[in-house]
Amino acid sequence: MSGITENGVVDAVGKELFIGGKWVPARGGKTFDVQDPSTGEVLCQVADAGPEDGLAALDAAAAAQSSWAAVAPRERGEILRRAYDQLIERRDELALLMTLEMGKPLAEAAGEITYAAEFFRWFAEEAVRIDGGYAVAPNGTGRFLITRQPVGPTLLITPWNFPMAMGTRKIGPAVAAGCTMVIKPAAQTPLSMLALTQILADAGLPEGVLNVVTTKDAGGVMEPLIRDGRARKLSFTGSTAVGRKLLEQCAEKVLRTSMELGGNAPFLVFEDADLDAAVEGAMQAKMRNIGEACTAANRFYVQRGVAEEFSRRLTERMQALPMGRGTDDGVVVGPLIDEAAVAKVTELVKDATDKGARVLTGGSRVDGPGHFYPATVLTDVPLAARLSREEIFGPVAPITPFDTEDEAIEKANDTEFGLVSYLFTSDLKRALRVSERLEAGMVGLNQGIVSNPAAPFGGVKQSGLGREGGTVGIDEFLETKYIAVNL
Repeated sequence: MSGITENGVVDAVGKELFIGGKWVPARGGKTFDVQDPSTGEVLCQVADAGPEDGLAALDAAAAAQSSWAAVAPRERGEILRRAYDQLIERRDELALLMTLEMGKPLAEAAGEITYAAEFFRWFAEEAVRIDGGYAVAPNGTGRFLITRQPVGPTLLITPWNFPMAMGTRKIGPAVAAGCTMVIKPAAQTPLSMLALTQILADAGLPEGVLNVVTTKDAGGVMEPLIRDGRARKLSFTGSTAVGRKLLEQCAEKVLRTSMELGGNAPFLVFEDADLDAAVEGAMQAKMRNIGEACTAANRFYVQRGVAEEFSRRLTERMQALPMGRGTDDGVVVGPLIDEAAVAKVTELVKDATDKGARVLTGGSRVDGPGHFYPATVLTDVPLAARLSREEIFGPVAPITPFDTEDEAIEKANDTEFGLVSYLFTSDLKRALRVSERLEAGMVGLNQGIVSNPAAPFGGVKQSGLGREGGTVGIDEFLETKYIAVNL
């Protein structure tokens, strides 16, 4: 971090909209503040786009689509590879920028930059593996040619909790497939995306391929683009409630959609589990990103014979986590994103304790500047508590005992969500049996982290549609065309 300053990394980032390869102010001249969640202080102002700015961005994307689709796959991949190299080379400064606007500790921010970069490396390699097919018609008189083509201009909406990785996870396959883009980052954390935009421009991405609109009026800017008809796909990461509204809007023009929505991840610990591994996995699954992750363990179901010991060990680990500004040495628990996030966590914990849950550590917000809430463990959490149904998005681990395997599965699946489930057991038969019965798009079997750029990420039920990452991630940005040949 030598030579890197907080003011320096903020000053180095473009603060305007990026449209048609140029940095431009919002047409209305408006800006909005970007705040440091650890202090509440304003870091800077960025352009606040209006509907006309969004349409200008779509104009640029639509104009660039045909020429970009004609670029050789290898060249598209090399652009991503050069951007990957820049992300790795500049990891420390990008991590500091992310910590300032989002709050996560520096070590975790640096880990996200590495994770984000891997999506560019992965899809740089996938760009040259877009396949097709050739087949003889069953009656022998013709031939089938199958080809894959870019969907067309795409709309990308990213969340605040992983401001760099959620960008690269969408931009990577779009670039590899030959799609142009309009991307709207979250208003809380626009700086990471603006920094990434300049990196891609420096890596040789042509003008108009990536267009970025920062705005406080997400609905007002994006809905006209969805209903315009020129965009052919929407990829969204965010809440299920917003996802439902976007799906309704996309139906009018029959846009293809990828939706990575909310989660309510169960974390199952059986009596035969390695408790050391289970506690370590619980710390990873709960405390990654201060619990502000759709993959965060939200409900801990522990078999009764080990529930007390598991609770004790987890409490000891959670009590020992240093809390503070993410730039301070040794900090593990940074601030939540804003005051609304603290209020929600406070409300959920109070609801649980009012209904009989016991607090083993934490359990109340911290006074002073910034949006802090301590690592918290609750035990004997009743199923009637809102914590059992709602996504917490904070550092709270609610523990509920269970007796039988069937009971654990029933409790785990008793939710409208189905993004990820976690399972700890030393019994191979049980591991496979329970994994298959869990209603989730992903299962962490004896591990607390499932995300990997080389694996398909996504959920079932109301946790979303489609998959990001892995060999199938690029499929979301490709159309299949069949050409009938008469011989």
